[in-house]
Amino acid sequence: MYSGCCFVFALGYLTVCQITRVYIFDYGQYSADFSGPMMVITQKITGLAYEIHDGMFRKDEELTPSQRGLAVRRMPSLLEYISYTCNFMGILAGPLCSYKDYITFIEGKPAHMPQSGENGKEEVQYGRTEPSPNPAVVQKLIVCGLSLLFHLTISSLLPVEYNIDEHFQATASWPTKITYLYVSLLAARPKYYFAWTLADAINNAAGFGFRGYDRNGVARWDLVSNLRIQQIEMSTSFKMFLDNWNIQTALWLKRVCYERASFSPTIQTFILSAIWHGVYPGYYLTFLTGVLMTLSARAMRNNFRHYFIEPPQLKLFYDVITWVVTQIAISYTVVPFVLLSIKPSFMFYSSWCYCLHICGILVLLLLPVKKTPRGENPYEKAQLSRSKKFDERENYLGQNSFSTTNNICNQDQDLASRHPSLKQ
Repeated sequence: MYSGCCFVFALGYLTVCQITRVYIFDYGQYSADFSGPMMVITQKITGLAYEIHDGMFRKDEELTPSQRGLAVRRMPSLLEYISYTCNFMGILAGPLCSYKDYITFIEGKPAHMPQSGENGKEEVQYGRTEPSPNPAVVQKLIVCGLSLLFHLTISSLLPVEYNIDEHFQATASWPTKITYLYVSLLAARPKYYFAWTLADAINNAAGFGFRGYDRNGVARWDLVSNLRIQQIEMSTSFKMFLDNWNIQTALWLKRVCYERASFSPTIQTFILSAIWHGVYPGYYLTFLTGVLMTLSARAMRNNFRHYFIEPPQLKLFYDVITWVVTQIAISYTVVPFVLLSIKPSFMFYSSWCYCLHICGILVLLLLPVKKTPRGENPYEKAQLSRSKKFDERENYLGQNSFSTTNNICNQDQDLASRHPSLKQ
């Protein structure tokens, strides 16, 4: 109950801040003001409230493996709480991190990362030194520089608003409209790449973000990374795009909403995301459209993908087609997010005859939809095993248990690459 009250109060206060910023100060302007830090702090406050609730007021058997791994077993002190919510590394643009990961970093505990041992069994390796973050920081700063350069030189030449230009709509052919839609939204992404990669680099430079070594012994500094650019641009499904875009916010939405929703978790999660982002009508149009696109894409994938697994040539053809469809669907969905206002957003959708909305509805009506069970994937057993080991070890030491955030983000590809034994 207390976690719910905290959630309602924090989100309500954020909404008041968003209304003040939008309708009193600067409607339609992207500006750095108090609402940005408030969005990050809201994530931290609400996430920690549920983690404390899971750890102190619920039985272990009531928790999902991911909730059990992040549960906080004692009340943080005032200093710990303020340090977590207001530390300089993530106060402006994030990224969000779990309380356990942050406290592990602050207390200087060594990284005890699970790795595959003999006979496919998982072992926890102790005493391995944490590497220097400098190579990762330099690499991310280079990405920041390229993203900023692209944004300052190319993005202004390809405005998203041109999609609703009357002359363009009247004279452009459909292939031209589709191509410009994709290119203009592609040009709108580098500013997000810059901000999130810079925030990640700042955390790494401070020593935070080390996630252990992969099976080849390469250090990974992506514990709090917010995006994976290559996977975003090469996404062949709506889910793949969402899993690699604003990763930490997606994890927060999963922890506080999707896993706890008693009905329609996808719809509730998208609505919460819209409320958290702000009060522009375009946000709500984007996320409501996103619900339709996500559900229809899931239905298509479940009904047809298994026909295209073999041979490799057929799978390649399937990947190319799904990449094209995914990029168009993503671009179509997020146009209102960029346009912000409701009138230009409906102008864009009407110029496309609401074609993807209609296709999505037809898919849901005509294709059988398989209900996806929550929290029943093969990797959660491994997460449960790891969380038990860490809890036992930390309880013996009288300390908080250690968690690794990446184990709960449902990104099966990353887990499988680090733990080949899980594929069995």
